[in-house]
Order: sequence, then C-alpha cells, then structure tokens
Amino acid sequence: MSAIPITPTTGYTLTGQLPSTSFEVAKERTVAALAGEGFGVLTEIDVQATMNAKLGVQTRPYLILGACNPQLALDALSAEPGIGALLPCNVVLSGDDDGGVVVSAIDPVAMFSVVGRPDVGPLADEVRTRLERVILSLSEA
Repeated sequence: MSAIPITPTTGYTLTGQLPSTSFEVAKERTVAALAGEGFGVLTEIDVQATMNAKLGVQTRPYLILGACNPQLALDALSAEPGIGALLPCNVVLSGDDDGGVVVSAIDPVAMFSVVGRPDVGPLADEVRTRLERVILSLSEA
C-alpha cells in the first residue's frame, strides 16, 4: 500500500487518503494509530447515523473521533485553563466516492493559534507531530 500523503486541504486539518479501504478497517487502524501516539478516543460521533435519525437524510459514512493524549491535555490546561474549549482533538473519517476513506485531524498549531499565547506553541507543535505520525502510520498497517 502506498504512503498516505498529508495534504493540507484546509488551513486547519492534516489529511490523508486510505484508498480501497473499508470504513470499519479505517476506523480500527485509526484508533490503533492514535493509541500508539498516546491518544485515547473519548468521544465518537456517528454523523451519518445522526443525520439519518434526526433528519431522515442518507449521507456517506462520517465519523468524528474526539482524541485526547492525557499528558499533553494536562500540559495545555496547566498553561491556559480556557484551552479546554478546544479539546479534544477531533479526527474525522469520511467515506469517499472511490470506496476509500479520508482521515483528517485538526491541526493543533492552527487550533491553538486562537489562544494568542506563544508559550503554547511548542505544545501545539508536539501534538501536531504526533497527529502527523498517526496519519502517516495508517499506510503502514
């Protein structure tokens, strides 16, 4: 399987493609890769199921995982208690038109920039590095 490029499709996400991968396999691999970087999944929002249940609308598979690395979260909250409004780090899996899955993670550097505290920059860089490794590791599973 070829490497998944990290594509800055937006100014606020790190994105990779998993071609020809089922949604369930992509989810399992993503959760495992997050765990390998010290992140647990605190929340799971099945947007597809919610849109169907609440609006009767059929959409492609779309799942939001709220990922948290406890030590890095503690460090962020210790530096700036209000930063909790930006946690956890969201990782999105969405089905694509070609039978694969797109995996996107929030770019913590962009997210933490709204705090306006240069001293949280190194922490944001650390979280970004770990999330980049998550995205890149998906091609190695």
